[in-house]
Formats: sequence, structure tokens, C-alpha cells
Amino acid sequence: MLGEASTTAIVKTQNPKGFVENQKAAKQGGAVTGNARKELESKTGQKVVSNQNYLPEYKQKHISKKDKDK
Repeated sequence: MLGEASTTAIVKTQNPKGFVENQKAAKQGGAVTGNARKELESKTGQKVVSNQNYLPEYKQKHISKKDKDK
């Protein structure tokens, strides 16, 4: 949520045009989020992401060529 909010605020203030400028804004928003996470971890002494609080990735169902042709 912080990453999206940061990127949105950066986009609104910089008003980027085109893919490359929007990509730069997205990277800046991600950097804000990364720095916030690292600072929180250093202040609390605990990791933000751990084995106890992440959602496992769901396995994607692979569709064979035979199934696509049906």
C-alpha cells in the first residue's frame, strides 16, 4: 500500500509523460517503500516479512497444447 501511495504521489507531482518517465516514478516510489521497510526493521530489530506473515504463492495450473486445442 505504501508503494502504491508513494508512486501515485510522485506521479501527481512530477506529471511524467511516456513509459520511461513513468518507470522512473515507479522506481522512486519503490525506493521510498524499501527505505521505509529497512528503517522500520532497524528500529524494531525484527524483519517485516517473515515465514509467519507471508502468503504462499499458488501453483499455476499448466495447460498443455492438447487442452488448448479443445
